[in-house]
Amino acid sequence: MTAALSAHELIARHRPTLDQALEAIRTRAYWSPHPEHPKAYGENGSLDAAAGKAAFDALLGTRLDLGQPGTDDWVGGETSPYGVELGVTYPHADLDVLLPAMKAGQRAWRDAGAEQRAVVCLEILKRISDRTHEFAHAVMHTSGQAFMMAFQAGGPHAQDRGMEAVAYAYVEQVRTPDNAEWTKPQGKRDPLAMNKQFTPVPRGVALMIGCNTFPTWNGYPGLFASLATGNAVLVKPHPRAVLPLALTVQVAREVLAEAGFDPNLVALAAERPGEGIAKTLATRPEIRIIDYTGSTEFGDWLEANARQAQVYTEKAGVNTVVVHSTSDYKGMLSNLAFSLSLYSGQMCTTPQNLLVPREGISTDQGPKSYDEVVADLAKSVDGLLGDDARANALLGAIVNPDVKARLEAAAGLGEVALASREITNPDFPGAVVRTPVIVKLDGAKPDAEAAYMSECFGPVSFAVAVDSASDAVQLLRRTVREKGAMTVGAYTTDPEVERDVQEACLEEAAQLSLNLTGGVYVNQTAAFSDFHGSGGNPAASAALCDGAFVANRFRVVEVRREA
Repeated sequence: MTAALSAHELIARHRPTLDQALEAIRTRAYWSPHPEHPKAYGENGSLDAAAGKAAFDALLGTRLDLGQPGTDDWVGGETSPYGVELGVTYPHADLDVLLPAMKAGQRAWRDAGAEQRAVVCLEILKRISDRTHEFAHAVMHTSGQAFMMAFQAGGPHAQDRGMEAVAYAYVEQVRTPDNAEWTKPQGKRDPLAMNKQFTPVPRGVALMIGCNTFPTWNGYPGLFASLATGNAVLVKPHPRAVLPLALTVQVAREVLAEAGFDPNLVALAAERPGEGIAKTLATRPEIRIIDYTGSTEFGDWLEANARQAQVYTEKAGVNTVVVHSTSDYKGMLSNLAFSLSLYSGQMCTTPQNLLVPREGISTDQGPKSYDEVVADLAKSVDGLLGDDARANALLGAIVNPDVKARLEAAAGLGEVALASREITNPDFPGAVVRTPVIVKLDGAKPDAEAAYMSECFGPVSFAVAVDSASDAVQLLRRTVREKGAMTVGAYTTDPEVERDVQEACLEEAAQLSLNLTGGVYVNQTAAFSDFHGSGGNPAASAALCDGAFVANRFRVVEVRREA
């Protein structure tokens, strides 16, 4: 295969960026090569807002032919949560043809080495970045995110997470040298001398199972971690969110071919309505790595049944915030209101349980009773979402009917402190837009436990009255241990309570945010600096992103020769 992009050219183009990424994961300081603002695009080959929207519109109603082998049908059926029918069709694969074709390219990809694989991955990410506006519309109309969130989370933030995985993959692969000269003294006899060669070898074909809500943000870490460590990657999107990942596969295949590698190293596995191919794929012997984001039920099934594969799951948890005391009551309420409202609570990091002492909390505005705290939080959410235009920009759309059903059922679980209301989106009359509901529960009552000890994914939160700070910490521990948590938050001015919460999170392996009152929110994490999940509690078996996330995607094989 003739390369239009030479290894030398790619290294010259992307090695400086790789070095910056390596420094960022070492220092954990802020860094991103991907602009967050839409106006930053439109030069140096990237699409501006109008061109990106036009590119997305041109995709509607078309067949996205990826040129991959084994195509036996064309499938589709995505409808935007905003009410737009996308009408895009994708190749349906005969796995007995596609999987062998994917494996065929792995030898050359393995032999290319860690650096060349890394810079090819960075070229893929650069081309995706140039099309961020187009991808933003694709994410918006499959996930229901509002445009600005789809632009940032589905674009630069997702690209950051992909690049972060490439950096970690590179570090782990070059930890062992390519060659070593080994000499062992033997006293009066000649020393023993060996030449030793060490090669990172891929496990096999990796399967990335995408999610509906964050197809790129949650998908890119596993995709690029596997590809950068030498594995072929089969992308199985959520049937409601195929387009962003299909475009990703399209870009990856183009870059691989131009760099002289087999484009079948990355392929798409779209499915017919109701086909449910994830279980079939996950247990095929060719599949040696699985990345999955989604429900606990299917994540548990993968961990139990995909025995031939290394499985990385991000499932679900019950995220908790301990509200004990604060020196900035207004800032605390504002921060929590935004966290509960963003993307209609359809994030695996959104707080669900707010644990508030029943005797109230101390604040810079004086003591506040449990009822006052909950009422003031409800007012803060109401104020944030009082303007419909701003509400639409924050809430996006309800992603599927199951979320809407849970939201409507939540009002019957306890006393409603904040009722959900319907909002019309004038640009998309078919969108289902709802404000959050806040329900008051008594933590001491057994009938309330069934609600707050279960995940209720969507714009639903429970204000749980507890007897004391120590009871809150005890319930926090139990919740994380039994149900898992992607995030934990706490508000306290008491050093002892802070120590207790921190110790609980350290022992139960949950990521903690303390006293957030400004522009950083508990449900947001920054690539290169923050860890998303820990891999240490039931919510996820891996962290995005650390060495453990990449190191077991390859093995080091040694060849020894006498010198």
